[in-house]
Amino acid sequence: MKLGTVIGRVTLSRGEPSLTGGRFLVVSPFSREQYAKGLDAGADMGKDPSLVVYDDLGGGVGDVIGYEEGAEAAQPLPQPTPIDAINCALVDEMFYRPWKG
Repeated sequence: MKLGTVIGRVTLSRGEPSLTGGRFLVVSPFSREQYAKGLDAGADMGKDPSLVVYDDLGGGVGDVIGYEEGAEAAQPLPQPTPIDAINCALVDEMFYRPWKG
């Protein structure tokens, strides 16, 4: 699972029937520096490209979410669906202690 900040929502004129009840969010993935700053870091746009994440948990703009990409993203859904990333968690708190090796 990866972490990212929600920076927007996607509006569709037509949707896939198997995805009824959810929505799509635009997410900026966390950079290494953002992990050190914690939840107050905000979005770090420009380093990593943003991605579109399917959400049925209720994430909103400014929230930090945990998301999964690839084939694992479609696993929670009852039938095969055309998604590449899914929201797995709404992050309330985050503790980060880097390994010094």
